[in-house]
Amino acid sequence: MISYEIPMGISLLTVVLSAGSLDFNQIVESQRHHWFIWTNPISFLIYVVTMFAETNRAPFDLPEAEHELVGGYHTEFGGMKFAIFFLGEYVNMLAVSSIAVTLFLGGWLGPWDIPILWFVVKVFLFIFFFMWVRATMPRLRYGQLMDFGWKVLTPIAILNLIVTAFFILVVK
Repeated sequence: MISYEIPMGISLLTVVLSAGSLDFNQIVESQRHHWFIWTNPISFLIYVVTMFAETNRAPFDLPEAEHELVGGYHTEFGGMKFAIFFLGEYVNMLAVSSIAVTLFLGGWLGPWDIPILWFVVKVFLFIFFFMWVRATMPRLRYGQLMDFGWKVLTPIAILNLIVTAFFILVVK
């Protein structure tokens, strides 16, 4: 799964370059007039694809493999251990969704001054997207995943970082 962490990190670097800071508050404040999803959509798309791989959700659910195994590796567990596994999976989804909202969708900023509401609504939309993709996308083979990560996502992420750095250097 490391093949997806490299493009994810590179896509986050473009946000850091665009904001000029590693501080989440300053990153959100730099999105007051325009979200980074509009100024750098390639980084956003790379992050969305890699967050599915990072959370082992469909179509990147190789460790679970529910379609080939009866219930995946969860077959061995029941009761509270089963609940803890799924709780951990959904907490991971909440974490990557919260990071995506903070870095690409303006965080808690919205038209009215209700920051908690805006943040929760944006995270809820990501969670809905997670569930929708899981219900509609087939699982890919392992070779397809590795090829996609190393041969497609990583070169696009590196090229996007170079282009973003060039435009920031030229503008400033």
